[in-house]
Amino acid sequence: MVPDELWELFQRVVPPAPIRPQGGGCRRHGDREVLAAIIFVATSGCTWQQLPPGFGPSGATAHRRFTEWTSARVWAKLHRLVLDEIGARGDLDWSRCAIDSVNMRALKGGSLTGPNPVDRGKNGSKIHLITDRSGLPISIGISAANTHDSQALIPLVKGIPPIRSRRGPRRRRPGRIHADKGYDYNHLRRWLRSRGITPRIARKGVDSSRRLGRHRWTIERTIAWLGRCRRLHRRYERKADHFLAFTAIACTLICTNRLTK
Repeated sequence: MVPDELWELFQRVVPPAPIRPQGGGCRRHGDREVLAAIIFVATSGCTWQQLPPGFGPSGATAHRRFTEWTSARVWAKLHRLVLDEIGARGDLDWSRCAIDSVNMRALKGGSLTGPNPVDRGKNGSKIHLITDRSGLPISIGISAANTHDSQALIPLVKGIPPIRSRRGPRRRRPGRIHADKGYDYNHLRRWLRSRGITPRIARKGVDSSRRLGRHRWTIERTIAWLGRCRRLHRRYERKADHFLAFTAIACTLICTNRLTK
């Protein structure tokens, strides 16, 4: 469940274990055991109580450690470290990026949820992401399902971390950004150009879907890859940061697959 490359990077971001008095309490499960249990919950979609005993830690222990690591922003840091390793190899293509979103039904409500206009008004959330030309997610975010896609473009672009390059300084700005007609607003085009990014946004009533799909199919494939983490098929977490944590875990696994090839 935890490749060696991922474990080496995880050790750099995980907070140190608290010091316990000698002889006090039960043995603390290793971080790698708990990480494997959390990844199993994310990929299988099971509840914490359904975690198989073969992993070692109980569901309550895995959930408690997941909460601690989420508060410490471990998952965002891990995602960035994996991107750094990929960028240092020269495997990130900044020439052409794409932005899109996907809706998820929120079964228990919570923060950053709202009526989904494409799901008969049922409560839901939305995952927003930007991918590089090959489909690797480099910036992610979540919002209520009734949030318009265009409102996420500026925060997502600003949220792209400075990522290592094979040569030269770190980079955080793509050459172009492709988007569908939901982002067809002149102020977004002006804002992207002011940052040196060429907008390739489909115009309503002008550009056809066939032409748009020539460059945006990679992000559609990435959204399908997110479905490998069955925990994202529905939003079960009431806390928005927990749902964002599972999204970051899914994106980290997608990038790790590229790293280990």
